[in-house]
Amino acid sequence: MPTNILMPALSPTMTEGTLAKWLVKEGDTISAGDVIAEIETDKATMEVEAVDEGTLGKIVVSEGTEGVPVNDVIAVLLEEGESAGDIDVEAQKEASPPAPSGGDGGGKGEEKAEKKAEAPAPSPAPAPAPAPAAKSSGGGGRVFASPLARRMAEQAGLDLGQLSGSGPHGRIVKADIEAALKGGAPQAAKAAAAPEKAAGAPAPAAAAAMPSAGVRAKEWADKLGMAYRQEPLSGMRKTIAKRLTESKQTVPHFYLTIDCEVDELLKVRKELNARSDAYKLSVNDFVIRAAAIALKQVPTANAAYDDSGLIFFEHADVSVAVATPSGLITPIIKQAENKGLAQISKEMKDLATRARDNKLKPEEFQGGTFSVSNLGMFGIKHFEAVINPPQGCILAVGAGEQRPVVKDGALAVATVMSCTLSVDHRVVDGAVGAEYLAAFKKLIEDPLTMLL
Repeated sequence: MPTNILMPALSPTMTEGTLAKWLVKEGDTISAGDVIAEIETDKATMEVEAVDEGTLGKIVVSEGTEGVPVNDVIAVLLEEGESAGDIDVEAQKEASPPAPSGGDGGGKGEEKAEKKAEAPAPSPAPAPAPAPAAKSSGGGGRVFASPLARRMAEQAGLDLGQLSGSGPHGRIVKADIEAALKGGAPQAAKAAAAPEKAAGAPAPAAAAAMPSAGVRAKEWADKLGMAYRQEPLSGMRKTIAKRLTESKQTVPHFYLTIDCEVDELLKVRKELNARSDAYKLSVNDFVIRAAAIALKQVPTANAAYDDSGLIFFEHADVSVAVATPSGLITPIIKQAENKGLAQISKEMKDLATRARDNKLKPEEFQGGTFSVSNLGMFGIKHFEAVINPPQGCILAVGAGEQRPVVKDGALAVATVMSCTLSVDHRVVDGAVGAEYLAAFKKLIEDPLTMLL
């Protein structure tokens, strides 16, 4: 019988993804291990290999479709002797396993809930005639829509039953919601839920121009006639927004800043780079190395909070913030305390390049015990970074700049770099954070000790 090809879970937390590209077409013969598609997760684009062999009989989800839940049928594989006429797509979907719980919804459980809601409840007494049932975009009275489309429709107050889907088999997708909003579709749900405003004097113009808490930027800009352009949220940007909002709302941050003189570090870096063309050390490579060694010297800072107890890590896996066109990502230098400057430099260049090309593997950016964010190359003197949960600390590194300092009672000039440690107060106390920064400062100001 035909075999389903399902949307794979490419990471432990993945609940949906974008089918970026098909690398095969209907009718192609496929062997186990062949790369058949590219799937875009929230952080990377990854290749998907076939696990069975046969002929690709039907592509169910077209390339470019967003919000495809894990374990949804994306294609159907035929065995020898079978033809495309043997495929019943709806039956294949019903036969597929349900999506993992805890996701964004839109899977089989949601459809069953809709069916249950459609069943009329017995009434002992006559009741008012129910409102007409919403028009279905699929068969059997159900409305087929991607999880993303459902969320967008709910936020915009759109009735999915009144829309026609352009996705596979009439499925309503993001583009259909956007088209409905551009076309001025009635926002029935919002109109029904919003109470009528009492007649009264108009609000002052200044008050009308001020957005209320929680207002959506697009609604505000549209209301005021402000000119703008809008770009869709990438999976990475959605994840950044969700995780950092949770971090600032749930993690009690506090901040410690220390100034490090880096003249000796710059001198050592210059001498080492002059010795070989095999590497090109950056100041950030020294920062990563010093951060890792300091974690081994102050292991209570290499920790994470958990309701079941504090977690103290054996190795310093340093996540390093890298800016990409899609947003921020933090590839990891694993066991950085055991790696020399040249190896850290080589790994960091490779990880940063593949991060910008969206080619990192999940294990290369998921995890890490401590983060470093360096904006010194942009001339930023000082900033406070947001903790990357469940890690307990992140080090924000500013630019090295010449500043007046007092040495032996006399005024002098030194190249000074300000570093700020953001700390989760549930797991790392102020004294521990201060001890860590002192160890880090000593390594930065005496860089030869990093080479021991």
